[in-house]
Amino acid sequence: MIARLHRTCELCTGDGGTVLWRDGQLRVVAVDEPDYPGFLRVIWNEHVREWTDLPAPARARLLQVLALVEKGVREVMLPHKMNLASLGNLTPHLHWHVIPRYADDAHYPQPIWGTRQREAPAAALAQRRAAAAGLPELLGPALDVAARGAVPPCD
Repeated sequence: MIARLHRTCELCTGDGGTVLWRDGQLRVVAVDEPDYPGFLRVIWNEHVREWTDLPAPARARLLQVLALVEKGVREVMLPHKMNLASLGNLTPHLHWHVIPRYADDAHYPQPIWGTRQREAPAAALAQRRAAAAGLPELLGPALDVAARGAVPPCD
């Protein structure tokens, strides 16, 4: 059973970042992490703790959106590697982190929540921030098409 809202859940009571796209089931938000331009979250709107709590069509839709977001981030940000993570230990609300990674980023090769390895080069960060500004223009239309396409929205 899917609950609508948990008053103490930060992803139920807030957007979880700057909304780039939203429909009835999902939203894609930009995360305010200065060292990681292009860091996005794909968040299930209703309060669900685990991916397997969703019915099969909803899981398929979530994965379709996640794949489109990853593909778009790769196309715009040109990372060395992509990190996808669904942790939720501190925020037990179904969401995925989509993080472009670079060999010169602050934590590479560690997870971004790990021990800082270096300061990322300022010029590289500025270039990545400029690239990330193009994500809404690319992702919005692609996700709108997907929302009307092969995997229908789940009610």
